[in-house]
Amino acid sequence: MTGENARTLAKVFLFKDLSEEDRARVEARCKWRDFAPQEQIIDFQDDSQDVYFVTRGVARVVNYSISGREIAFDDLKEGSVFGELAAVDGEPRSANVVAVAPTTVGLMHPMTFRSVLEEHPEIAFNLMKRLTQMVRMSVERIMDLSTLGANNRVYAELLRLAKPTVQDDGTAKIDPIPIHSELASRVSTTRETVARVLSDLSRKGLVKRAGNVLQLTDTNRLRDMVEQFRGD
Repeated sequence: MTGENARTLAKVFLFKDLSEEDRARVEARCKWRDFAPQEQIIDFQDDSQDVYFVTRGVARVVNYSISGREIAFDDLKEGSVFGELAAVDGEPRSANVVAVAPTTVGLMHPMTFRSVLEEHPEIAFNLMKRLTQMVRMSVERIMDLSTLGANNRVYAELLRLAKPTVQDDGTAKIDPIPIHSELASRVSTTRETVARVLSDLSRKGLVKRAGNVLQLTDTNRLRDMVEQFRGD
């Protein structure tokens, strides 16, 4: 899909309850931009307040430690929204956002965004659900960092990435396989630790590689391993 063909909000979850006509009117209030891989979309502490809707590609939310180490928070895929915090509270940006693939976004001015929320309560409710998910994820990550060792933080992140694909038999998959350095950035450890953990899980038969897909064979057991150490 090209950037031009991606200039639609049809797959953005905030607008899933709108009629096609109402969505078209919201689309007309957006500006559109294409970003190349590694191109900066938002700068940390920037005063801009536009809201962004990802309609193609992937954008990564990251910050950097004083030493320059990258800390990744989330990958925002097609249908995602970011920048809404600054649009709501008027504060500077809380993180950097960088394109990690050819990415198309719709931009909406903060005043326009607030008007759209007032005009369409269903969008406001979907935004509330999005913010609730962010709080829950933040609590989970704080608990992981506070209670788990590096190995178990890797287990927890694998479960988090695989969650949308978990089957009734406890199997799941992560597609594509996360790069070791990216996974390490997410859980505040080293890529060597990630490589060692994945190798150990492979020997135990808990993960298998199939092409560019990482298969989790027993998410229930992996979750038990995490919870065992979380309770210590």
